Amino acid sequence: MSRIGKKPINLPEGVSVDVSAENVVTVKGPKGELTQAVDPDIKVAVEDAVVSVERPTEQKRHKSLHGLYRSLINNMVIGVSEGYRKQLELVGVGYKASVSNNVLELNLGYSHNIYVAVPTEVKTSAEMQKGKNPIVTLESNDKELIGQVAAKIRSLRKVEPYKGKGVRFVGENVRRKAGKTAAK
Repeated sequence: MSRIGKKPINLPEGVSVDVSAENVVTVKGPKGELTQAVDPDIKVAVEDAVVSVERPTEQKRHKSLHGLYRSLINNMVIGVSEGYRKQLELVGVGYKASVSNNVLELNLGYSHNIYVAVPTEVKTSAEMQKGKNPIVTLESNDKELIGQVAAKIRSLRKVEPYKGKGVRFVGENVRRKAGKTAAK
């Protein structure tokens, strides 16, 4: 029994959902428009500002798709109404970030700068204040895309456990290890 799949999705004010004959769900709202192709076995119904997802049988495949598509549609509804935001913190001496023309320039302690081309759907800004770590802010209506971009930026310099240097999410807790102890 999929508890997530059975839960109806309430549409906020100004958000509309259309389901085409090919089972493609289109969600439109104040922050943009998103589309998602749904498996032909799964039925998506829109009635009175409530979206419901139904499965035909109790097969394991149908159960998993039921919860998956309900979550994807819910993420799209939240994205076009509120949007998503992720903040990355660059922890390390001399680490810098700047944005120009959807290209993020990072200085992460390597001998060269790293340039990351950010998709046009993701708004990027870099904030650098004296005495604080640089913060890169990503904003988009697509949860999957913003997660991929954040993961890519984070993979450029993973957080190391001894000094805690690297790229991390704001508020992320990093497990630290004790270093070597000198024997006398």
